[in-house]
Amino acid sequence: MRILLHRADGKTEPWIKDFARHLPEAEVVVWQPGVKAAPCDYAIVWSPPEAMLRELSEVKAIFLTGAGADAILKFEQEISHEIPIIRLGDAGMGIQMAEYVTHAVLRYFRRLDEYDTQARAGVWDQLPQHHKEDFAVGVLGMGVLGMRVIQALKEFGFPVRGWSRTEKHVDGMQCFYGPEGLDTFLRGSNAVVCMLPLTPETSNVLNRGNMLKLPQGAYIINVARGAHVNEPDLLNLIKSGHIAGATLDVFRNEPLPMQHPFWQEPRVTITPHIAALTLRRESVQQIAGKIRQLEKGEPVADVINRLHGY
Repeated sequence: MRILLHRADGKTEPWIKDFARHLPEAEVVVWQPGVKAAPCDYAIVWSPPEAMLRELSEVKAIFLTGAGADAILKFEQEISHEIPIIRLGDAGMGIQMAEYVTHAVLRYFRRLDEYDTQARAGVWDQLPQHHKEDFAVGVLGMGVLGMRVIQALKEFGFPVRGWSRTEKHVDGMQCFYGPEGLDTFLRGSNAVVCMLPLTPETSNVLNRGNMLKLPQGAYIINVARGAHVNEPDLLNLIKSGHIAGATLDVFRNEPLPMQHPFWQEPRVTITPHIAALTLRRESVQQIAGKIRQLEKGEPVADVINRLHGY
């Protein structure tokens, strides 16, 4: 068995060593531009170079080293629909997302940014508290990672609301779905966490029109993709006071350009796409297990639905 591996960061050796441990029957070949690899059974990529696409058309399955699919689906027409594209399931990302989002929600809810500002000014003043029963947190996206975040927020006693493309039912929370449910979801959410896959339907979902439906003083947290947020709209609504602020881990252009106005806006907290990093060992174990299932002719989880885009 041969596996074709591509890493944009060039750090392939640790992956090769882990595959030797968890899938010793496989030979891992590193893709190199201008060098045609011998035929491979599987490919492991994230955002493959266009020059690699022809070789991807020769494999049994393509494995992604992340939970999203937008980085490869932009090349969808170049890859046969008979070749399954398989994303990572949780692989250690769920707990990271839960930590990040819970921290961001609590930081806003407990007004810790404001206390930091006071402390720098030498001000000792206890601010009025938000009331938790009146502070609903809405999670856009109820997949594996979204549900892990929802569970974490519920542990802190927040009223949690969820929105998804199709109807879902979860005990102990309000669920909304489809375009008709989005308005109601937004109007009742004091903080919104975006965890959606990026598709043509979800691109720009947090635009001026939708953010104006949020209650005055709502807070935005985006850990999905930068293209979900209309950045000028968000900045204008923060300056107008309708949106209290935002914690953003993803952006339309990464790294975020130094001239971007978000850097000068104190009510925007910026992190460099670290909310949930790929954990190599957990990822290799998961991919190795799925390859063994495929070799036995068994179905595997997390196959991308190209029609839905995730």
